[in-house]
Amino acid sequence: MKSLILAIAALVLAGSSINYLDAATRLKAEKDRSLAPDFTLKDANGATVRLSDYRGKVVLLDFWATWCEPCQVEIPWFIDFEQSLKGRGFAVVGVSMDEDGWQVVKPYVQKRKMNYRVLLGDEHTAQLYGGLDALPTTLLLDRKGRIAAVHKGLAGGDDKDGFLHEITTLLDAHRAGTGSVAGGGNAAFARAK
Repeated sequence: MKSLILAIAALVLAGSSINYLDAATRLKAEKDRSLAPDFTLKDANGATVRLSDYRGKVVLLDFWATWCEPCQVEIPWFIDFEQSLKGRGFAVVGVSMDEDGWQVVKPYVQKRKMNYRVLLGDEHTAQLYGGLDALPTTLLLDRKGRIAAVHKGLAGGDDKDGFLHEITTLLDAHRAGTGSVAGGGNAAFARAK
């Protein structure tokens, strides 16, 4: 019986490390990345924000809702990432898909001390990203505004270390001279019509 338990524990640990190592392979090859659809939304202060405002940065774009339990797991991770990586050209942008709007989102953001920009999405925003059939849906965008990874829900290897590994891989690619923004400008993002 003890041998069986040890064998199961070894398989679980091996699976965990494989998921972590696979984090780098979850990033799309540069040639396979498509431009993220641009959008214009309001933040909690009423300021207009365009996704293209973040060109030149690695962006974690998180579609979430206050009622979403997996979102509650990820939000503290994203708070940590914003705090520790913002100086390296990184930003978290949260897009709440709550139908009840700011009346439920603002208190939620304040209670959890969310230190990154939160916007209020709508049906049009959801359609730009294929309908968002799961929450959370989190995209990692490279500095050119291209979708480098998509995470739907909180599943398998989509853990904090996996996200961090993908983010730092994208940040380090810029430092190494790959993935740099050529020409800048809003053309780095696909325009929504």
